[in-house]
Amino acid sequence: MSQKTAAGTMAWVDLTVPDAETIKDFYARVVGWVPEPVDMGGYSDFNMTVPGTGTPAAGICHARGVNADMPPVWMVYLVVKSLEVSLASVREGGGAVLAGPKSMGPGSAYAVIRDPAGAVAALYQVDG
Repeated sequence: MSQKTAAGTMAWVDLTVPDAETIKDFYARVVGWVPEPVDMGGYSDFNMTVPGTGTPAAGICHARGVNADMPPVWMVYLVVKSLEVSLASVREGGGAVLAGPKSMGPGSAYAVIRDPAGAVAALYQVDG
């Protein structure tokens, strides 16, 4: 996950698919990203890094474990101050919470939402 944690910023983008191995190779060829494995405890997801820098640009993940219910789309993670308050606003505004909230480790959590137009995104809160 990116170091961008200010509310209102886009922190990260992930693609979650059934076969991350094949898709990471596709994007490595198409975009030029360099895949770096991320141990998920029994399998690896991938940080796709900028060539020559090692800087993560995006993630490509297997639809397993905590990602098992993620749709196969490029998921943006939008930083919010309060996940609880933002999820209430989603529901009040005609959207839906599709998954979560889920922990991403100490002090961070996310939830996947669908807005009233049908677009899907993740809301991400990090404390500190």
